[in-house]
Amino acid sequence: MATPRPADTPAIRAIDVAKRYGAVQALRDLSFEVRRGELFGLVGPDGAGKTTFLRLLACLLRLDGGRAEVDGVDVTADPAEVKRRIGYMSQRFSLSGTLSVLENLLYVAEVWGVDPAARRVRIQRLLEFSRLGPFRKRLAKDLSGGMKQKLALAACLIHQPRILLLDEPTIGVDPLSRRDFWLILYDLLQEGSTILLSTPYMDEAERCGRVGFLQDGTMVACGPPARLKSDLGVAVLDLRCAAPRAAERVLRHLGGFESTALFGDRIHLTLPRDGLAPEAVVARVRAAGITVDDWKLAAPSLEDVFLAYTRPTGDRAAGDAR
Repeated sequence: MATPRPADTPAIRAIDVAKRYGAVQALRDLSFEVRRGELFGLVGPDGAGKTTFLRLLACLLRLDGGRAEVDGVDVTADPAEVKRRIGYMSQRFSLSGTLSVLENLLYVAEVWGVDPAARRVRIQRLLEFSRLGPFRKRLAKDLSGGMKQKLALAACLIHQPRILLLDEPTIGVDPLSRRDFWLILYDLLQEGSTILLSTPYMDEAERCGRVGFLQDGTMVACGPPARLKSDLGVAVLDLRCAAPRAAERVLRHLGGFESTALFGDRIHLTLPRDGLAPEAVVARVRAAGITVDDWKLAAPSLEDVFLAYTRPTGDRAAGDAR
């Protein structure tokens, strides 16, 4: 196992990181730090640069500018040392479908050079930890989506890294398996691991100590979920209307509020907290011919923050002009 760094060394540090794919600037001037023992979530729309950044940290891509460090080690200067210090889990299941759960873990342990005397003990612990013990003889191709994700996580823990890079680890996984996966992550945090993960799920982002919003390859907001919601400077008017889709289309062009969004059978209107007059807004909505069955004021959710930062520039400008 790699020699640990001083406690004040960030687990991950990015300084003006840049990456291009031809004419496309995937990352630009990306700078932030992940603290030791932290669960940090990366969120952003498709194409924002989340996967690219994680692949840079995993030394699968080369930087085109700036500097990135993992546990104080420069990813460009010493990629082999970085790989020894991390566990990386990609979106795509990359283990062998024709090997069993146990065979896959034995193979990965051999690749990492885990001492044979410690190999069986370590694998047994990981099987218990991931709750895959009863399925050790099952071929990986016959596992459910959730079991495959737990096997992939166990495989990236085989060399006992303290820093985990997880790229949308629960995408396409059923809710029960997602819950089990997160229980495993919490156990890892209790043991002192640092976890940087990307996720498309705002309920998962809410569980992170801090969240970074990527947009067009750069960090547009970063902080604890509660602070991000507070800093948005808005309140949410939650409306239940007849024919909510049609009502939302009308409201989108009515003006007088920041944005509109459908949340199931309800509509969220975001309003500036300064000068907030929800009754007047509801009256305007009704005057536009929309039936409002009930309404309530609510604090913004992290999904409201996400929509505020990721809606198209033109929509933001239109909202600001209203």
